[in-house]
Amino acid sequence: MECEFPTVNANSDEIKAMFEATKTIAVLGLSPDESKDSHRVAKYLKEAGYKIVPVYPKEEEILGEKVYRSLAEIPFEVDMVDIFRKPAALDAVADACIARGDVKFFWAQKGIVNNAAAEKAEKAGMKVVQNHCTMVEHRHLLG
Repeated sequence: MECEFPTVNANSDEIKAMFEATKTIAVLGLSPDESKDSHRVAKYLKEAGYKIVPVYPKEEEILGEKVYRSLAEIPFEVDMVDIFRKPAALDAVADACIARGDVKFFWAQKGIVNNAAAEKAEKAGMKVVQNHCTMVEHRHLLG
């Protein structure tokens, strides 16, 4: 499934409301490498006042925050999951979000679309954004 077109997506008003309702953002695939988009975006969101929770297979700390290996390991409430993973990984991410039961916003970054996973997340009550950058949207709507 190369470059799927997102059929499930929030509009600008919904995205603005999502940011306003969010306090904690789990960033899946947050790289410790400062040149990577995931690092730049998470740093921006942290500076904008959000609690950032890095989810990454290695490292102990990124951007001064404790790193968790999976969404399931995070012991406190998560409002938004910001996903920097390949589209094929989104099915498992949607399942992990549903299993947690507290994730309100399922956000797949620029270039990432998986409509089946998005529909699954939406059916479970989450608002979904695909193929958009949290930093770009936040700057545009609230910056």
